[in-house]
Amino acid sequence: MKQEKTSKETLEKWHQDPNNLVMGIFYFNREDPRIFPPKRIAMLGWTVNFANPYSVAILLALLTIAVLAASFKG
Repeated sequence: MKQEKTSKETLEKWHQDPNNLVMGIFYFNREDPRIFPPKRIAMLGWTVNFANPYSVAILLALLTIAVLAASFKG
């Protein structure tokens, strides 16, 4: 089953919708397939789509690597 590509207009609409922000800072949109969508102010980089299970798994993996690296450094 092939998934249709989401239009740029739809992505922008989701991006600007304040209902997709939990507590005003956490992006949560089950319809958005992106793992790391851009932040509302593009110059600030990317954020995590917490509704996407892959993005949460990747975030946890990166945090685990960072903690392990910090613990072996000293």
